[in-house]
Formats: sequence, structure tokens, C-alpha cells
Amino acid sequence: MKPILRVLLFVSCFAGTSFVLKAQEAEGEAKKAVEPFGRFVTVTSPISDQTVSLINNTALELQAQSVRESRPAILVLEIESGSSRFGQVRDIAAFLTSAELSSVRTIAWIPKTVEGNHAVLALACHEIIMHPDASLGDISRGQPLEESDESFILALADRRRNNRLSRGIISAMLNPSIALRRISMTDETGAKSQKFVTVEELRLLQQQNLEISDVETVKEAGSPGLFNATDAMKSGFLVGRTVKTRPELTEALGLPREAMRQQTDGKPVKSRLIEVHGVIGHTLQDFVLREIRTAVSDGVNLLILEIDSPGGSKDIAEEISMTLADLDPAKITTVAWIPRGAWSGGALIAFGCDQIMMHADAQIGDIGVIMQTQPGGAFERAPEKIVSPFLEFVASIAKRKNRAPGLLQAMVDKDLEIFEVTNKVDGRVTWMSEHEIQAQPDEWIKGPMVPESRKGVLLTLRGERAHQLRLAEAPCADMNELRRRLGIPADVQLVAVQRTWVDGFVAFLNSGFGGFLLLSAAIICLYVEAHMPTGAFAIPALICFVLFFWSRFLGGTAGLLEFILFALGLGLLALEIFVIPGFGVFGITGILLLLLSLVMASHTFAGMNATESFEESMGSLGSLTAAMVTVIVTAVVLNRFLPTIPWINRLILTPPGYAAGGAGPLLNPALSVGSDSGPVDPGTIGTAASALRPSGKGMFGDKYIDVVSDGAYIDHGSAIEVIRIAGNRVIVRAIQKSENNAESLA
Repeated sequence: MKPILRVLLFVSCFAGTSFVLKAQEAEGEAKKAVEPFGRFVTVTSPISDQTVSLINNTALELQAQSVRESRPAILVLEIESGSSRFGQVRDIAAFLTSAELSSVRTIAWIPKTVEGNHAVLALACHEIIMHPDASLGDISRGQPLEESDESFILALADRRRNNRLSRGIISAMLNPSIALRRISMTDETGAKSQKFVTVEELRLLQQQNLEISDVETVKEAGSPGLFNATDAMKSGFLVGRTVKTRPELTEALGLPREAMRQQTDGKPVKSRLIEVHGVIGHTLQDFVLREIRTAVSDGVNLLILEIDSPGGSKDIAEEISMTLADLDPAKITTVAWIPRGAWSGGALIAFGCDQIMMHADAQIGDIGVIMQTQPGGAFERAPEKIVSPFLEFVASIAKRKNRAPGLLQAMVDKDLEIFEVTNKVDGRVTWMSEHEIQAQPDEWIKGPMVPESRKGVLLTLRGERAHQLRLAEAPCADMNELRRRLGIPADVQLVAVQRTWVDGFVAFLNSGFGGFLLLSAAIICLYVEAHMPTGAFAIPALICFVLFFWSRFLGGTAGLLEFILFALGLGLLALEIFVIPGFGVFGITGILLLLLSLVMASHTFAGMNATESFEESMGSLGSLTAAMVTVIVTAVVLNRFLPTIPWINRLILTPPGYAAGGAGPLLNPALSVGSDSGPVDPGTIGTAASALRPSGKGMFGDKYIDVVSDGAYIDHGSAIEVIRIAGNRVIVRAIQKSENNAESLA
């Protein structure tokens, strides 16, 4: 019997477990069924036919989906102030209050003050939610409306859609001469109520012998009917609640973050997918930041980052996360898609996005800061002076994207425990650390601890759990479901932008070593070109400078200004060498402009303090200094060996007094002007191998010599004569044709 009892016990336990699992699944499905969904639509000024069509189509789509899925639908109109034709406003208001939208709850969101007839749209909604500092009203703006239009607006109060509206309130918003009173009254049954009435309405109520008390003036006659959100909510009329940001509004309405994505004025979804794969380093940084800038400039309104990363550099992840957080969510929605896992820096980048979509089995978290205390040593937890500012940074990112800061901080601090808390006033649920709860003890009720945040463990969550803690949206199975939920049409190709060998090449050129190589090669080629006027080395020098500025432009540190400064510096330097005798203001200014352009092109100093900017500048100057030292060493070597290389030595201008065999200078420093030793002597006749402005090159027999004109410009190909030699300088003058012929006959 015992085996049979065991089998029966096992079967009963299994059945009980299955029943519990099915019950949990049913509860989850039921919860999902009642979760609201919605859309945001921005009403700009002036209202166009496209805006009217967009509102109508969006509302009808929500109505159909609500009936099909038996779920509540919410349409949020973000209304901006402005002036539009009243006909457009009336059409939208009439449609919003029609029976066609019986299953759609409409919300007017007023982030800034709205005056004029745009305020009528707010009055047509079920609820008005405003920024605490915003105001609403003054519909007529001091100008009387037509009787039919005024009757239409007053009739909105009779529909009883918003219990914080009355004809008296709307009348005060329409006509500055009307005063508004708040009264407390008791009806025949003894029930007490509060009403907002005009003076005329108050007189009629008093004639009915109703018990009226506590008459309070809300608006005096003669003042515009423009009501502040905070004051109106405290008084109990017009405004249902106040929030400061759109994410706060989304949370207050119980909507998923993906509801914040909108189509403004009928513009289609223009999406871009960027792969953020592998270790987060400089190469990935340059690639991601460049693609973000490109997407913004291309007018993309939906930016998706596919993140699959174990982490990497803390500073680079911070910069990418902050760049994403700084994007205007009204113009571009950022989405992090995590099919497998985003840990450490990868998670930090994801939290900079407006929405996070995860596979159910994907993971996110573990943002602990580690570092090597010794070269080649083991990684250890970073000191407190590094961790503390980082905790503040992740908290600020969480607040900007309306996520619980404590949850992100628990991913950084392994000893931080997080608790579920409930607001005593409105019942709102969120998650906080003990320190956060103690800072507001009268506002929150402490609940159970989040098990994943136990001490000694960095918080790491899977997709479903991240959704339960409101860090991510509901889990997403694959890319097809992601496209559907983000509203990307099926016929639109979503090809991921990936890193290529060009990105690696650009990253190498942007590195300190790459910049050093480019500058060294460019200056060495210019030096050789100065001694071998063939053009063969000028072209590589130009290519190196072009690559330098091209890589800096793609890296985001150089722009048109740096290139203009570089070109101007080259022009001034060329002017000093070839046109203006000596070396003075033009030459020095040209060199300074060249150095300034190279330093500016190497780094961007935005967002840096004075110390950081100085350190970046010194780093760039260090690379330039290293390049110049390399050039000087190379020049010494070239001066020693180039004159001895066959064929090439015919192209090199050897100063007077140097042996062709490279034995070094033969001139005695005590020798004075007029020495006849060397390849040329005073009186030697030759030809200008280049234009002399005043310096240049002359050809005497089969030898090229550096020469200097006695002051006048000498054109290329002109006959020249050596008039004197001063040290290593060969001074020449032009010979007139007649003079040259006479000497030849003699």
C-alpha cells in the first residue's frame, strides 16, 4: 500500500502545483487584460487639416482596439498655445465628445500656459492634467465670440465629462467681465456640495431658498479668466492633477512608456537601428556617437539600439548614456532592444533610452565599478570617491527617464537593499532604499524587500522582472514583435547599422598614436619636398593632413572652423616664405594658427571644466611635440644620407661648401664673403629653376643650388648671376638678355 500512497500523494501534489500555476497564469492574463493602453498626439499651432486627421484616425484606432481587446484606451492630447481657426478647434472638440469614442478616455496635457481657442480642446476632454506652473483659459482674449461659438463651448460643461467643469467656470474663461464665486450649499436632502458659479447664477440659487454658505471669490470681474494649475487644483476645479514631465504623466495614467511615442502632424515613423555589441571602448564610442548624430541630422524619429554587451569603460558608457538622455523625446524616441543581455556599461547605455524592450530571458544590471589598482593586477572594487559620484549619476539618469533611482543604485552598490513602497495619499507604488524612505517618512508606507537586491549581490534582472519593477516594457519575443509594438510598417526595412573596417580605421586615426603618425608623416614629407621639388612628397603630405581632419570630423571633434584655421595658417606661412622677405608676423601667426587648428581638431572641450580643458590641450600639444621631435630626428638623418644616394642627390639642393660625398661641411667659419670655394663662385652664370620670391632654386650646370635674390622678384627660367656668397647663402641677380648676349660674345 505504501507505494500506492506515494503515487497518489505525488499525483495530488503535481495536480495542486499545476492548479496553482494555472491560477497564476490566469491572474497574469487577467491583469494584462485590464492594463490600459494609449497614444500621445501633439496639437501644434496653427491646427492643420493633417492634425485633425491624425487625431481622428488615432482616436478611432484606439476605439477599435479597446472594443477588440476589452481594455481601457487613453488618448492624450498635448496641447500647445497658439491661434487656430475656430472651425478646426470646433471639429476636433465635437469629435472628441461624440459617441464614436465611447471606449476612449481623453486627457488634455498642458505642459505650458495655453490661452485662446486652443483651451477649448482641453475643455472637451475627460480630464485636464497640467504642469504646476502652467495656466489655462482666457479663451476669447478680450474679443467677443460669435453667439453660436460661445454656446457650443458652454455646452461642453453640460455633457458632464469632466466633473471639475461648470458653465460658470467656462463663462469666466470666455468673458473677462464675469466674476467667479465658489460656494458651499446644502440641498433638500441635506447633502452638501461645492459649486463654482457666476454672480448671476448665485443670485438664481439664492432665489430658490437654498442654504448657501462660504461664498468665496475665485475671479474678480475685469480680470482675464486665466487660471493657474496649482491654484485651480487646490480650489477643486478645472485641473484633476499636476505633473511636471511626460514620463510622470505616463506613470500617473498607468500607461506603458511605449505610449509616449507619437506621430506628430501625420509624419510616418522614420526608424534607425544601431548595433551596440561587444566591449564598450573607444572604437564603439566613436561609432555609436557618430551614428546618433547622423540619425538626428537625418530626421529619424525612432532610434533603436540593439544592445548585447558585457560592459567596458565606465566613462565611455556614461557619455553615450548622457547623449541619449539629452535627446528631445518630443522629436526622437530612443529604444533599447536587449535580446540577450546588457550588463555593466551596456545596462547604463540602455537606461539612457526612453524605452527598454527585453526578451523574457534577457538580463540587465550588474553596473558595479571595478578598476585595476596596479598594472597587470587583478580588478578590484573602485574606491568610494569614484563610486559615490557614479551613484548620483545613475540616480539622475533614472529620474530623467522616470525610473526608480534606488533600483539603478542597487545595480552599482551590492549592499543597497530596495523596498517596495506605497504612497499614503494616492496609492502609487514604487521602489526605494531605506535612506530614501527615511527622507520622506510621512509620505510612503514601507513594504517587502526586493529579493534580488539582497546584500552582497549587484541587482540583475530578467526581462519579466524588469517589467514588473517598471524598468522595462513588457517582454518582447523577437524583432517582428518589436516592429509591431513600435509601429514600424511591415514594408519598411530595418537594417542594423554595424561597425565596419572603416570605423576601426577612423578610431585608430583618432587615437593619440594615429594622430602622431599622420602629423609626423605629413611634416616629414613637406621637409623632403622642400629639398626635392618634384611634387612626389607634397601629395602624401596633403593626404595625411586630409586624413587627419577627416577622422576628426567623423569623430565629432573637428568642424569647418578648424579646417579654415588650418588653411589660413598655411596661407600665411606660404606668404611669408615665398612673397615677403625675412620671417616675421605672417610666419609666426601662420604657425600659431596651424598649432591651434590641430589642437582644436584633436578634442572637443564642450562640457569640460578649466582643468579638464587644460589637460586635453596639453595632451594634444604633447602629440604635436612628439611629432616635431620625430621630424627633427628624421631631418638630421636625411641630411646625412640623402646627398649620398645616387640619382636622388641630383634633386637635392646641397648648400655651398658641402662635399657631394657627404663628408660634411668644408667651409671654415672664419671665411668671409667672396670665398671661391664650393660649387659656385661670384660671377657664375645659371638659370632660375624656380621663381625667386626672393628665395628659390637655381641651376648651375647640372647642380641645383638654394639661392636668394638680391631683393627683386626673378621669374622661373630667367638667367641669373651669383653676385656674392655670405656663409651658406648664395645671393644672385637677374641678367638682362642684352647683357647676357654681350658676355657670351666676349
